[in-house]
Amino acid sequence: MREEIFSTGIDIGTSTTQVVFSRIVIENIASVASVPRISIIDKEIIYRSPIYFTPLLSLTQIDGEGVRQIVEEEFKKAGLKTEAISTGAVIITGETARKENASRVVNVLGDLAGDFVVATAGPDLEAIIAGKGAGAEKLSRQKGCTVMNMDIGGGTTNIAVFKNGEIIDTSCLDIGGRLIKLDLTTEKFLYISPKIQRLAKGLGIKIEAGLKVKERELAMITKAMANILEEAVGIKAKSEDYTKLLTTKDLKGGYPIDIITFSGGVADYIYNSKETETYKYGDIGILLGKAIKASELTTRIQTVKPVETLNATVVGAGAHSMELSGSTITFTQNVFPLKNIPIIKVNQREKLSEIIQEKMKWFCVENRIQQVAIALKGKQNPSFLEVQQMGDWLITGIGDLLEELQQLIVVIENDMAKVLGHTLYRQLEYKKAVICIDGINVDNGDYIDIGKPLANGRVVPVVIKTLVFNS
Repeated sequence: MREEIFSTGIDIGTSTTQVVFSRIVIENIASVASVPRISIIDKEIIYRSPIYFTPLLSLTQIDGEGVRQIVEEEFKKAGLKTEAISTGAVIITGETARKENASRVVNVLGDLAGDFVVATAGPDLEAIIAGKGAGAEKLSRQKGCTVMNMDIGGGTTNIAVFKNGEIIDTSCLDIGGRLIKLDLTTEKFLYISPKIQRLAKGLGIKIEAGLKVKERELAMITKAMANILEEAVGIKAKSEDYTKLLTTKDLKGGYPIDIITFSGGVADYIYNSKETETYKYGDIGILLGKAIKASELTTRIQTVKPVETLNATVVGAGAHSMELSGSTITFTQNVFPLKNIPIIKVNQREKLSEIIQEKMKWFCVENRIQQVAIALKGKQNPSFLEVQQMGDWLITGIGDLLEELQQLIVVIENDMAKVLGHTLYRQLEYKKAVICIDGINVDNGDYIDIGKPLANGRVVPVVIKTLVFNS
């Protein structure tokens, strides 16, 4: 059994907006006598859009209709209809994710992206998707080492660290090429991010909209930004400026970085610093790239140019955002797609009911519960009694709140979803819809989207994500 599906990636970034379409091939790779194991065996980018400047209504609002027109036009150019798309991601990234109407823009695009497209803007997920799209994940697996990818865009630097193909750390800093914008005609400043204004002030530099551009001062600022990226890697001790430019948690650290890769719009000017038109794009992106090229980031750590630089995030969104569930799954009603389902993760079997009962309260407002999914590790080859007990503990833990849930959704790491799902359905006297999927590893704080079944209903596509909008 082999099946082809189409995926779209739409990246609405601080500087640019891009669209890609991918062909993803899934196949049952198990032997005839074995339980089916559906896997993604091939991914191919079949269309890349031109790079557009992200349309804005103002410094605080995205032009949603302008973005929609871009996406509609790219569907036509690619020769694809929206109903052909099975999965993918709309990613609103960097500074753009903080615009006043970011969530409304996602809704404007919702009907264009097929039945199952996730819209998200969490910087941790953005870092992971960019790292995968750049090829840092694959590089770390192939070389058996630790690779850090810095995706440096217009507004942020998203950092992802991969070890032997697994993500081990993420972070994000307010460092990017369009945090300072220039008027090329008057050679004056148009916009300076407040955080960068504070950084400049610490250097004894005053910059504000309307003042004349001085390249020497901009060189000092971009060098300071490069120094802060050195601090992220551990080359230098972390300063107060580093802390102020963090937008999420700091890196955990404690591991050596074997290779560093750079992606994003600034990356091309790290690998190719010969551009002579310093303010070509009316910002500091080229100057920042040159500052990073001259920093210890490229001399103290092995630097490798990734397979994707400018297109890393959109390629990651289009081809790497989806996982497949295991093929031993249960769903008693086809209610897909399901979107933005928060995870309650329970890591232990002891006192399972009490832990579930306590964590369910996280999602209760005025004694009403929102739809959640309960995640468990599960057990390989459980006995019938163990499955019965797990079902009892789950139902007891949820208690009276079960009536409020539209479906009982359970996500398990180990392959036991079919037997547990059928057991739960029977224990609930067939009165409550049950969705039980396996082969998926999630954690507290994650959200998941579950798409329409593929491979004759044997698997479902799943996207795991961080909070939908981070401010």
